[in-house]
Amino acid sequence: MAYVIAQPCIGTKDNSCVEVCPVDCIHPTPDEPDYDRVEQLYIDPEECIDCDACVEACPVDASFAEDQLPGEWAKFVAINAEYFAR
Repeated sequence: MAYVIAQPCIGTKDNSCVEVCPVDCIHPTPDEPDYDRVEQLYIDPEECIDCDACVEACPVDASFAEDQLPGEWAKFVAINAEYFAR
């Protein structure tokens, strides 16, 4: 199971989660070319080690364990995965 970044991140893109992730699975980072073109950050489901660090660091409560994601944001599981599929 991976963690997922959901709706509250849209328009915020606070990088606190990027800074605490021990495996660097949250992208794009501010130094990546597509950072300004996307409206939120994404967690790579293949790289995530389920450490919970992003949940604690997120000031807008946008990170969730996949099995704790509110139903209205279920689509963000696919949205996060699709970002890394390209």
